[in-house]
Amino acid sequence: MTSTPEQRAALRTELRARRKAFVESLSPAERNLSFRVLPSPILQMIAPGARIALYAPVGSEAPTEALAWFLHDRGWPLCLPRLLPGDAALMDFGAWTPEEALVPGPKRIPQPSPTAEAVTPDIVFTPLVGFDSQLNRLGQGGGNYDRIFARLPDAMRIGLAWSAQMVDSLDVEPWDMPLHMVITEKSFFTPV
Repeated sequence: MTSTPEQRAALRTELRARRKAFVESLSPAERNLSFRVLPSPILQMIAPGARIALYAPVGSEAPTEALAWFLHDRGWPLCLPRLLPGDAALMDFGAWTPEEALVPGPKRIPQPSPTAEAVTPDIVFTPLVGFDSQLNRLGQGGGNYDRIFARLPDAMRIGLAWSAQMVDSLDVEPWDMPLHMVITEKSFFTPV
């Protein structure tokens, strides 16, 4: 049975509160050491030259700043999602390096400049509100990543999340695509 929009909204509220409380409970050292590198088995899966999409974290989302430098220093080209002016429901990816400043997008989410080259990622690291053992993802509710995943079905989909964001199971909609992997501060999960 698929959950109602109201049930999904309530679950998002609950999981955002859980995520925020979890992050606030971490010591500064624990926060700073999380998501700095990729585990070796994952690194071995990434082809040289593969374009990697990260995201600019908002609030208590899993951080990506250190990971961006880690990947950049190893030569992988990076990009970030960019909401397009005039229609914040449309998203593309702008080429980006950690040295480059970000600009506020239509929803005040930091993103590459409108003049940054539009590129297509091979790997998409995605933020999420919750995930389950089947690697189903509960996103923010706007459908931006659902549309990206539908447009880029061959891109590897990797979620970044705090371990507190895992739930027993999520109801999925017909358009939901499971992730290939989820990385937390403690472990990484692949399909069961």
